Amino acid sequence: MEWSDEAIVLSVRPLGETSTIVEGLTRNFGRHSGLVRGGVSRRLRGLLQPGNTLRVNWRARLTEHLGSFTVEPHRTRAGDMMDTREALMGLNAFSGVASAVLPDREPHATVFEAGEILLDAIAADSFAHWGPLFVRWETGVLEALGFGLDLTRCAATGTTDDLRYVSPKTGRAVSAAAGAPYHDRLLILPGFLLGSQNAEPAAEEIVAGLRLTGYFLLDRVLRPHDRVLPLARTRLTDLATRESA
Repeated sequence: MEWSDEAIVLSVRPLGETSTIVEGLTRNFGRHSGLVRGGVSRRLRGLLQPGNTLRVNWRARLTEHLGSFTVEPHRTRAGDMMDTREALMGLNAFSGVASAVLPDREPHATVFEAGEILLDAIAADSFAHWGPLFVRWETGVLEALGFGLDLTRCAATGTTDDLRYVSPKTGRAVSAAAGAPYHDRLLILPGFLLGSQNAEPAAEEIVAGLRLTGYFLLDRVLRPHDRVLPLARTRLTDLATRESA
């Protein structure tokens, strides 16, 4: 068995004295791991960093085997994301969520492609810019996994105007008027998820977005398997909350 693809490095762990096991998010083969022989060498150590995108070739005798990767550089952005604390937190949250919620070896090309855009933004821009992109990436993850949010119209009245909330039970939007009596039981819907803003979203909207997607990732994807939201993802919400204070 053999294939070649692009892969975003999610995690690296040592195996023996010279090799590593690399977990990556590939474009066409989903979240996939493989053995990299000589992965601790000086030549490969700099490439095998979370956040880098590599060209990988995977080989194994059988499909269900771990198999081995050979790797070449494609986009080496990891160093840029280690320059600031907030960028590193964004990288860790991305890797943590991808590892926790994406099924092993199940392809989701759109999640990979949006992840590339997000990581490029984390490497180059401030949290105020990439925070909304992170929320949009997570809405795409939910959609890919079959738990997409319906933000097109109010679940109660059918109106497409003044959508302000999301029902935690249905994942559907709720208008300001329909949600007013129950606002303390609803999740806030940030305007940037509706495409209704031209200006950079306010910090409190990014917080609302992270709480929204975090709730559904936990409730629909992780909790049914007795798992919790990755700590790195929780810390990202904490960062956003501090930024909005």
